[in-house]
Amino acid sequence: MTESRKVGLVGVGLMGHGIAANLLRGGHALCLLEHPGNQPVDDLMAAGAVARGSGREVAEAAEVVILCVTGSPQVEAVLFEPGGVLEGLAPGTVVIDCSTALPSSTERVAARVEAAGGRFLDAAMTRTPKEAEAGRLNLIVGAPEALFAEVRPLLECFAENIAHAGPVGAGHTLKLLHNFVSLGFTAVLAEAAAASRRAGIDDAALLDVLGQGGGGVILERLRPFIEAGDPSGFRFSVANALKDIGYYRTMTEDLAAEHGVAEAVLALYRRASDAGHAERPVPELVRLLEGE
Repeated sequence: MTESRKVGLVGVGLMGHGIAANLLRGGHALCLLEHPGNQPVDDLMAAGAVARGSGREVAEAAEVVILCVTGSPQVEAVLFEPGGVLEGLAPGTVVIDCSTALPSSTERVAARVEAAGGRFLDAAMTRTPKEAEAGRLNLIVGAPEALFAEVRPLLECFAENIAHAGPVGAGHTLKLLHNFVSLGFTAVLAEAAAASRRAGIDDAALLDVLGQGGGGVILERLRPFIEAGDPSGFRFSVANALKDIGYYRTMTEDLAAEHGVAEAVLALYRRASDAGHAERPVPELVRLLEGE
């Protein structure tokens, strides 16, 4: 896929906009699904993108369809509802799911896409909208070896690090493991920061000590919020965190794996959501816990 390809994109949100911009910069023809949840697309249209009113129309115009939506229900809807992508899928079309989804759903989706003559891979994303715009996403891919090799040059238009996790479903499995570690540590750090404040410890002292120890990436993402109430370092909503940890809990149940810690982390994000913080970024956990 080193030459220009006809690409359809469903989901031009904070992450999808960056994917779209970099596909256009890479010389690919781009078709977008019109949707009220899209970010402003005037810049994309000026760069040559075209818009279509249904998933079927997007698929009819594409050799590769990229899905960048919230999760499994949205993936299944855009593919399988009337007027969806599956209705316009030509034989051999590649469907790339960049969402965070349940592996069990992903396997069912892949089977239906393949039964319709298409080819499917999951390519879950990590990093932030800033890296998406810069073409520096991380991707965790579940796909057969040959298909992975075929689509990798296209993925390199918008991704810096691309890991082949294994067969279909492995990308979404590894993404949920990644997010559990990330969001679980966020919950731990938010609780620690709230307790530190109650104990009268200066925020700067806490950050310095953790920064010299095992704080890691999440500390740097939460540091601006703890220092100055600035949540921009971690633009990921409580609602999305609740969804992802819920998916992780469901996956561990499917695997009959231990998930006691996940239950506690899930309960914290649910409490934050129920308290009216669902659409706020996850650093707001510090404020919620500080007030309890």
